[in-house]
Amino acid sequence: MTETLRHFHDFLSANNILCNVKSPNRDELLRLLLAMLKRHHPELDLELAAREVKEREELFPTVIAPGLAVPHARIPDLAIPLVAMACLPDGIDFASEMGPVKVVILLLTPVDEPNLHMQLLAALAGDFGSEGMVDHVAALKTPAEVISCFSGSEHTMPTYLKAADVMRGNVVTLYENDTLQTAIRTFATSGIDEVVVIDHTGDLRGVVSLTDLLKFSLPEHLLWMEDLTPIYRFQPFADMLKSADDTRVADIMREEFVTVDREVPAVQLAKLFLVHQIRKLIITGPGGKLAGVVELKEFCAKLFWE
Repeated sequence: MTETLRHFHDFLSANNILCNVKSPNRDELLRLLLAMLKRHHPELDLELAAREVKEREELFPTVIAPGLAVPHARIPDLAIPLVAMACLPDGIDFASEMGPVKVVILLLTPVDEPNLHMQLLAALAGDFGSEGMVDHVAALKTPAEVISCFSGSEHTMPTYLKAADVMRGNVVTLYENDTLQTAIRTFATSGIDEVVVIDHTGDLRGVVSLTDLLKFSLPEHLLWMEDLTPIYRFQPFADMLKSADDTRVADIMREEFVTVDREVPAVQLAKLFLVHQIRKLIITGPGGKLAGVVELKEFCAKLFWE
């Protein structure tokens, strides 16, 4: 099935598209889309689908780009993927920091086809990649216009997932000449425990982690001492902080890291996580420039439960 349905529009049906929608809120809109799918696919377990969509909506943000939301669920015993779409020219609050949502695409996919959801998202990313596409689709007047809009797309679903399909492109970075104080502030405000280091041309230089900060602040011989009682009053952290504005990230970063080209099959990432016993892979694009990262937790979430 996934070999013959190669475009997002292959899953679209005029019966499951709503235009010029004016819904009072997100939950009411989702109920409307699910009820529409039930009318045209009576085999759908509406109660189960509603519960799964709601749970995932509460757990994972589904606004994937400004103005575009893709709520979804993986449904047991679903024979084919089901897609419903709503165009809201005035927008609707979707509880997202990205602002009002103008296009909502509801995806229900078979639970035993874990890659299908991500393959559909990859095709959608291409279809909505051009500037102004969300506003254009939101303003379409009829389902026929929506079908026509997407039917001309050349963006196909990938036959298999690549690193680019599962990576996070918005990466927190540090420059090698940034100060240690800047690194500390970055860790404190970003909530991550390892940061990619680049130079001012965008070339990769290394990685720095919270563990590296601790190693830098503690004399190495302390790591081999069983009894730290004699140095309880020692203040290595204070000494490190005193020099934080004079120390550069390049002085504490590690230059050994694993990179993967964005075109590498996603299954290869699973192998690398296991072989290297790491929790983050750095994804590169043309010229070896930083393209994104894949975190182990996010990778597993995309495969198994998102």
